[in-house]
Amino acid sequence: MKTAMSRFQIHDDLTAPEGSLPVLKGALAGGGQLPNFLGVLAGSPAALRAYARFRSELRHGQLDLATLERIALAVAEFHGSAAGVAMHRRAARAAGIGIDEVARAREFDSADPREAALLRYLHELLENRGRLAMHFHEEAREADWSDEEILEAIASVALESFAALVTVAGEVPVDGSVEESRALRAA
Repeated sequence: MKTAMSRFQIHDDLTAPEGSLPVLKGALAGGGQLPNFLGVLAGSPAALRAYARFRSELRHGQLDLATLERIALAVAEFHGSAAGVAMHRRAARAAGIGIDEVARAREFDSADPREAALLRYLHELLENRGRLAMHFHEEAREADWSDEEILEAIASVALESFAALVTVAGEVPVDGSVEESRALRAA
């Protein structure tokens, strides 16, 4: 059986550059196992710190966790990031999003009309590289999304697109799939 391997080294707190250690230790303290994506990003302390700061700021913004996870699922699916979809599927479920709603989010949709309007806006934004018809903006505003929330949603798309680009370009395996290869390398 062939084990999935990343093009980039997947670091942990023993192999990462020193500049990445504070962020990695914080991630480990908060959740147990380090996601492969963060292990890869640890290869560049500046990129890891930038990602962590950007993500932290968005988590303290106006959008709730469920909305952020819907966006993350949609963007990961859009970019074909299996690792991102798997990670955000777990996070969405932990945030209280049901299985059917997770599936809808992956298609830029929601049973909630307000969430669906924002996801349609963001889908058009990605599909058209930032150019979208005014009616998508008007629809989001009519669904009671403020400018602040729309701007945070666009920022979330940028953050999740970055994560997806790293996982796809690096062929980063889905979390858990690399454990066997780590054990084999250590033997």
